[in-house]
Amino acid sequence: MVRITEDLVRKRAEHNNLEISTLEEISLHQQDIEKIENLDKWCRDLKILYLQSNLIPKIENVGRLKKLEYLNLALNNVEKIENLENCEMLQKLDLTVNFVGELTSIECLKNLAHFRELYLTGNPCTEYEGYREYVVATLPQLKYLDGKIIEKSERIKSMQDVGVLKGYIIEQQNRHRKKREKEKEEIRRHEEMKEKSKKGTDWYTDVNGDQKDSQDAREPRELNTEEEDDEEMSAEKDKKFWDEEVPFTPESRVAVHEHMKKLKQKDEDKNKPPPKQPRRLFADDGRPLNVNEAKIDFTLTEDESENCFLLDVACFKHMDTSLIDCDVQPNYVRVSLKGKMFQLCLTEEVNADSSTAKRSQITGHLLVTMPKAKPVIKPAKPKAESSSENKENRQRGNRNTHEKLEVDASAHKTVDIANIVKEKMDKVVPPLGHKSRQKAQERPNSESFVDDPDVPPLE
Repeated sequence: MVRITEDLVRKRAEHNNLEISTLEEISLHQQDIEKIENLDKWCRDLKILYLQSNLIPKIENVGRLKKLEYLNLALNNVEKIENLENCEMLQKLDLTVNFVGELTSIECLKNLAHFRELYLTGNPCTEYEGYREYVVATLPQLKYLDGKIIEKSERIKSMQDVGVLKGYIIEQQNRHRKKREKEKEEIRRHEEMKEKSKKGTDWYTDVNGDQKDSQDAREPRELNTEEEDDEEMSAEKDKKFWDEEVPFTPESRVAVHEHMKKLKQKDEDKNKPPPKQPRRLFADDGRPLNVNEAKIDFTLTEDESENCFLLDVACFKHMDTSLIDCDVQPNYVRVSLKGKMFQLCLTEEVNADSSTAKRSQITGHLLVTMPKAKPVIKPAKPKAESSSENKENRQRGNRNTHEKLEVDASAHKTVDIANIVKEKMDKVVPPLGHKSRQKAQERPNSESFVDDPDVPPLE
């Protein structure tokens, strides 16, 4: 049973910004609704209400809709006009192709001053003798009946014969009521026979059926043949259903509706694609697999200086960051982009706790930095000296030291002439007649010498 819910009403109120308290018009046609409810509580300002092509058997819960002007209940299962006395502003009522047999029920519309149009085409009451005359005489404010204008002469003539017409109408109503009771009884018996035929299966047949099921479980079956048989059987049942002659009643309409619903569901199930198997993220031995369900570009590089992996995922630039989820594990990294999975297996183990994920505000790319778990041992770097010290050391070395080639002493084949000049300089003989200059000796000062600083020195 389909009910009128708040979600359904809001969905149909798109033209009113999903507001239902101020809604003036709503269309709930072809929704398989079986009862009118809640509209008189949620939509008090309704003026136009479309409920055609549903399975509504009774007019109810519309008395509080004081502003209702048009009510469309065509192609439903209504058998009686009722509960419309309080719809003060009602102008038009459409009950085309329903099952209204109690024509005297239109008297509930007599006191509606604004009522102008009534449609009863396709109802059993339209076959009554004097139907139109009785309706015209009962509703003096009516201007159109079944789409035809009511002439003044027609109204005067109907008012003269209203007493006789009412008796004919009541007699025909009683016959219709008895007919409906018979139809309901036949339908009830038919349903009971169906239930008995379903329940009354022979126990021997059931046992054989169980044996057959057990045998089928052991042996493979030809599925294609069975599917063809099922299709043939369903086609036969469908043909039998449509060929069966049944009276046009609310029950037959409901049966046709249910049958159509089953066929539609069957076609949907048949055309429905097979369920997509979930993508495997791990192999049978537990190894993580490389998955790029999002089909997005990425770059994985290794930074040897920092001893880490750098993963650059080209996320969509305008995607909200809340739709991105990153998870780093010791041997793999996983990024979820709006439900789409991206997983990459790593060649070395990383430290998940020290990993970071940053997103660029310009390109939108996601950069995941994953330090390796195993550190790399590097030689210690020499202590850096200041530039001034390096310059002084270079100058001192250039001044005081002379680099010489190291040569094995045993490899000497010639005379060592490196110190010839020095040795000769030590043994130099002065020329003939040269007198060596002796250093002059200073004369000591006399006892009466006074060192006066004001006296200038001798030149």
